[in-house]
Amino acid sequence: MSMAQRERRALVATMTAAGPGAPTLCGTWTVQDLAAHLVVRERRPDASPGILLKPLAGHLESVQAKAAQQPFTDLLEQIRTGPPWWSPLKPVDAVVNLTEMFVHHEDVLRAQSDWQPRLLPADDEAKLWSSVRRMARMAYRKSPVTVVLATPEGERVTAHNVGGDAVVLTGKPSELLLHAFGRNEVRVDATGDVDDVAAVFASDRSV
Repeated sequence: MSMAQRERRALVATMTAAGPGAPTLCGTWTVQDLAAHLVVRERRPDASPGILLKPLAGHLESVQAKAAQQPFTDLLEQIRTGPPWWSPLKPVDAVVNLTEMFVHHEDVLRAQSDWQPRLLPADDEAKLWSSVRRMARMAYRKSPVTVVLATPEGERVTAHNVGGDAVVLTGKPSELLLHAFGRNEVRVDATGDVDDVAAVFASDRSV
């Protein structure tokens, strides 16, 4: 079973325990809203491009609002079973859904006030580091300062370079990935000028 599949199952279990009205880190979305997002992303190819393309966002919002009216258990079952056979995501599930399932799983877990980071196997952290390296430049492209991401083991990647002193974010790949996806509920050590660090945390890191 791929890490994406394991995270998918764990996400469904966490959503079930949290309940449909529980908060998430996705703005005002509840767990029910997040579940609808995941279902539309995998099962409505006519609407899912609106996730990235603003001119199509209206159609996406309409489809997603309708999906959110489904029974919570039905939404969770569709997430659990993954992309249907006809979905373009089906053959690449292990790759394209790894970060999606991991990040949204943490969106539910870390919306709770008493959250604690999970202890992931080294192999899983290595997979997430590969994802961090691939997306770092895109995630931090709007940063006003230079950003370097580093692991405790000494691996580093320059996410954005505008010259000058860098802000260095050090943490496990799982924590760095979440920060790169715009989440500030993370455990990372940030070094650099205080104002520069604040600017990085406030920057638009949407991908």
